[in-house]
Amino acid sequence: MWLAAIQLVSGRHWQDNRKQIAAELAALPKERPLLVLLPENFALFGERQGYLDGAEAIGSDPSAALSGATPIQQQLAEWARDYGIWLVAGAMPTTIADSDHIHTSSLVFNPSGELRGHYHKIHLFDVDVADNHGRYRESETFSSGEEPVLVDSPFGPLGLSICYDLRFPELYRQLARAGARVLLVPAAFTAVTGEAHWEPLLRVRAIENQCYVVAANQGGTHETGRQTWGHSMVIDPWGRVLASKESGRGTVLAKMEPGLIDELKRTMPVLQHARLL
Repeated sequence: MWLAAIQLVSGRHWQDNRKQIAAELAALPKERPLLVLLPENFALFGERQGYLDGAEAIGSDPSAALSGATPIQQQLAEWARDYGIWLVAGAMPTTIADSDHIHTSSLVFNPSGELRGHYHKIHLFDVDVADNHGRYRESETFSSGEEPVLVDSPFGPLGLSICYDLRFPELYRQLARAGARVLLVPAAFTAVTGEAHWEPLLRVRAIENQCYVVAANQGGTHETGRQTWGHSMVIDPWGRVLASKESGRGTVLAKMEPGLIDELKRTMPVLQHARLL
């Protein structure tokens, strides 16, 4: 079993970002099963209006698909099917009926191209950062999701999260208690916050929950002037970084050893020992 995270430097336009992703998918190894994670904003990385204009309805009915109303989801399903991979579309804008806000959502496709589950980002990034962007207010565009989500797969249950969620350990503990074996963290972590906190937070989520962590980040300077940290990585349940990429576009890949999870749960059963729930 193999785990992969694709790192991008996405821009405003889906067709340009699509080419970046296609190039990385074409270079994947042939071994299967393979789980591939895309970063947050893989399809569109821009300003509020761009996200609103590019948002799609999740799992639209066949007539919408035939009309071309969901080009991003159609392409994702096609990639998953053509490459025979589990493809987790890190985070993309999705519509909310009768609302002027949208969700940022993670979508999971199986090797048949079927949508097996989705998650709406719970924690929104409303903060001030000492970088050239300064003010981040996701709540002006996005609405929060409400429920943690697990998706069954050959790798074990996949625990879904997005970017700023990483700072909230209670989400990952809920996922672990529900049986998660792989925690997925698509992100667009800023360079400032990423340098300080990205790797420590990822490693502790792996250690405290005894799960593999796959983290796909944006990694460079974008058209908007925003700078993202990169350092996409795969981490094992002992907290070891198995693969990492510092910056720019590329793919990190590592082998999953399911027996390691079982061994740690047997020899160090921290979830059973937890007293404060």
